Amino acid sequence: MSAMRHIAVIDIGKTNAKVALVDLATLSEVALRRMSNAPVRQAPYPHHDVEALWAFILESLAGLNREQRIDAISITTHGATGVLVDAAGELVLPVLDYEFDGPDRLAPDYDAIRPPFAETGTPRLPLGLNLGAQFFWQQKSFPAEFARAAAMLMYPQYWALRLTGVAANEVTSLGCHTDLWNPWTADFSSLVDRLEWRGLMAPVRPASDRLGPILPIVAMRTGLDPQTPVFCGLHDSNASLLPHLLSDKPPFSVVSTGTWVVSMAVGGKQIALDAARDTLVNVNAIGDPVPSARFMGGREFSVLTKDQPEQWTEGDVGAVLARKMLLLPSTQQGSGPFPHHAAAWVNADGLNSGQRFAAISFYLALMTATCLELIGADGPTTVEGPFARNRLFVGMLAAATSRAVVASEAATGTSIGAALLASDRPAT
Repeated sequence: MSAMRHIAVIDIGKTNAKVALVDLATLSEVALRRMSNAPVRQAPYPHHDVEALWAFILESLAGLNREQRIDAISITTHGATGVLVDAAGELVLPVLDYEFDGPDRLAPDYDAIRPPFAETGTPRLPLGLNLGAQFFWQQKSFPAEFARAAAMLMYPQYWALRLTGVAANEVTSLGCHTDLWNPWTADFSSLVDRLEWRGLMAPVRPASDRLGPILPIVAMRTGLDPQTPVFCGLHDSNASLLPHLLSDKPPFSVVSTGTWVVSMAVGGKQIALDAARDTLVNVNAIGDPVPSARFMGGREFSVLTKDQPEQWTEGDVGAVLARKMLLLPSTQQGSGPFPHHAAAWVNADGLNSGQRFAAISFYLALMTATCLELIGADGPTTVEGPFARNRLFVGMLAAATSRAVVASEAATGTSIGAALLASDRPAT
């Protein structure tokens, strides 16, 4: 085991931001700080409040370090997010919220130059879900500001830059439906060269690279040892996958749940991916392509259960099954395996709150089962994140797939995976 034991993991999700302290000896979280993470809906466009997040990160690191000495820092964030910085490392434009529809206004122009699915494994997605479309829109809409950019960074590495002063990129975020990466050649896509962005791309470093110690100002504000190392970091779904890559025998699949439910198949059946159904090729922390599929399940769960109790009885479950109460996809339009289907309730008259919760849980499980089928998943499935604590979801997923489903006990599977970057285990 690595001499480093207690790893602080900065985990920026689309809905919540967290800083977790992970004990590598037990692969468990021993402390956690959390804040909500809502975009700022102000000019020039909806964007992430990176200064509020930075204050939260520094405060959390300081607090955790007072309780237990932090040996190292690792980072994981949601995907579809990139940052343009100048030579001093300052933002040249706010960090765009990928749910902003601005990039859609240039869709015909972007579609004319984006690489095909066969090259990148990236489906064409709406809003700013293709990071290449974000950068393209920013370049066309704010040419003077864009011209000041000295580097394009993926979101985990932006936080690494603020911690260390070292600019880098990394393949799991570059390979997350960005249009910017070719997973088959392990190089930037033709789009990057077509738009002459290669010179802006910070050097690609392995997720487990030690980028450097924290900056003196960070040490001063947090009380951490000035030599505390910071690791490059990775995309959150791939952080959930990493422990299983290191320990599980293929075939297996991992379902990472948060705002997005991302299904990833390792060693599964050979199957042609359907770009029209939000399947894609992710790139894991070792650099290998991973067939994946996703839908906005966490967001759907929040919308569907808002202000409703999350309690149920066996009688509620029996009633849902007996009456064949169903929620049909999709609550969130534009992504997932049924991107253009409008949600509809079937046989749902008079259902109580417990029955509604059960039906919603079953709907999310069936959506996940569909995603797993679309990527040729085989072998056991491990569920990471909040849905792992939903027994109805886990049970229905096992029934729908006719395969074993394991509910991860970690509160934040992404944090465990990111912490492993600081261990001796990753072969990255």
